[in-house]
Amino acid sequence: MTYLSKTFILCAGLVLAACTNADRFGDSNTVDLNSSGGAGAMAGTAQDPASPVYFQQTIGDRVLFQVDQSNLTSEAQETLDGQAQWLLTNTDYKAVIEGHADEQGTREYNLALGARRANSVQEYLVSKGVAGNRLKVVSYGKERPIELCSNEACYAKNRRAVTVIAAIPSS
Repeated sequence: MTYLSKTFILCAGLVLAACTNADRFGDSNTVDLNSSGGAGAMAGTAQDPASPVYFQQTIGDRVLFQVDQSNLTSEAQETLDGQAQWLLTNTDYKAVIEGHADEQGTREYNLALGARRANSVQEYLVSKGVAGNRLKVVSYGKERPIELCSNEACYAKNRRAVTVIAAIPSS
């Protein structure tokens, strides 16, 4: 066996060994959005009003924006009203609000626009009573598109703010 084949076999073995235990780092604060939660058949599913899956699929985790805008449409406000109500009811969760933009414009411009969009959502949720310390904003600009094509239909889906739910670690 050559040195290269031995190295390849060793690396392949290490890669496979690293995949054997998903909780090898003891990260018990993560939320498995696909689990049943063990508390019942509906816990943790889209039918459980206290689950992040319900938030994402039933309430709606994203709002869309017009070209070069960060102001909220009435449709966005309706979605955010539902998000605020869910967050007020489910205080064991915090949220990261991601601001996104379409691929038009410079990287710097779109990062700033994504930040304005995320801040707009955060300010609205705070105005509805959600504690500001439960919300964090981040801008991805045009770096994380959900649609990849150069036409208005794709651009419209990429001009968004997404509210991502995470469990608050217990002390």
